[in-house]
Amino acid sequence: MDWETHARRLAADTVRPESRWYGPLATVPRHLFVPRWWANGGGRWVLRDGPSDPEAWVQAAYSDRTLVTRVGPLHADDAEPDAEITTGHPTSSSTLPGLVVSMYRHAVIGDESEVLVTTGSGYGTALACRRLGDKRVTSIDVDAALVKKAGDRLKSVGLNPKTAVCDITGPLPGEYDRIISTVSVRPVPASWLTALKPGGRLVTTIARTGLIVAADKTPDGGAAGRIALDAAGFMATRQEDDYPPGLDAVYEQAKTAEGDAVGVGRYPVLYVPDAWDVWSMLELSVPGIEHRRTDDDDRRTVWLLHPDGSWARAEGVWTDPPTVHQSGPQRLWDELERIRHRLNREGGLPVYGAHVRIEPDGTTHLKRGAWSATIC
Repeated sequence: MDWETHARRLAADTVRPESRWYGPLATVPRHLFVPRWWANGGGRWVLRDGPSDPEAWVQAAYSDRTLVTRVGPLHADDAEPDAEITTGHPTSSSTLPGLVVSMYRHAVIGDESEVLVTTGSGYGTALACRRLGDKRVTSIDVDAALVKKAGDRLKSVGLNPKTAVCDITGPLPGEYDRIISTVSVRPVPASWLTALKPGGRLVTTIARTGLIVAADKTPDGGAAGRIALDAAGFMATRQEDDYPPGLDAVYEQAKTAEGDAVGVGRYPVLYVPDAWDVWSMLELSVPGIEHRRTDDDDRRTVWLLHPDGSWARAEGVWTDPPTVHQSGPQRLWDELERIRHRLNREGGLPVYGAHVRIEPDGTTHLKRGAWSATIC
């Protein structure tokens, strides 16, 4: 397999030739870190085996896209040939290379930086090793099997970073100039602030939002920085083999029931996760909403579900005002419309570019102009 040509093309498509990340992108054999992956097709996960189809393997591995390596508790490496999964959420992946590099750039990594990164497939760890040398890189994951797989593949390409099985929300195995997490958290773990060296920087995303936080440690043991102007979303941290069950019981109630309040929405039906700024603002306002959708030709139905039993269902055709049903202690669609009112009135939402102040216990304050929010 002529993977080097494909890796150089990926590097050229992702960064400029003079970038310090060009060399790592051009020389790390990504296909070795993802020999098998899960492809989402028609509502089910279908196993893809690289060695059995080298052309598809090289095209997938050297494209700027995420490859899901684990669904629920089942890693693609451990699945039976031609396996399919009809339910479940991704629990590990090889993040698209462009986004990995973007997170590293937000970290402003220096040549002498000691960095902590998250493991996943090991590909992002390999990029950091090629950029800094493997002795400056520590890679952690909560899953021992993932750490073992990634560690073996890193060794196979001559890289030997420090690896550890570790819950990233708890105590970390050292002190670092940079902590870069490609899993999302809420709130920022206090242990990160303890593990950051003076002046160190953390970069992460806030769970269930598109918000990238880049913040530098301050003398009081907290951190200060900004929400990046670009957006990203990662899987949330987990402590078990799989994520807890979703809000299926609330969904079954909301699926067709008459709401306590029924009305006509002002704006066309929006599947909120498609709009990064609206999604992030709504999550900050009402944390924990789960979103679902169905599309039938030009008719769309979306559901907003909350752990407290609140739900909203909106159904409409194309740009027509939707019929909205709401029930429970909170009126979720009303809150969404307040955010959309603000977007239309002001032409933007304040969340991206906001100032960030993280207290030593991890409580995170966002502020831009008169707007503010707290994540704890």
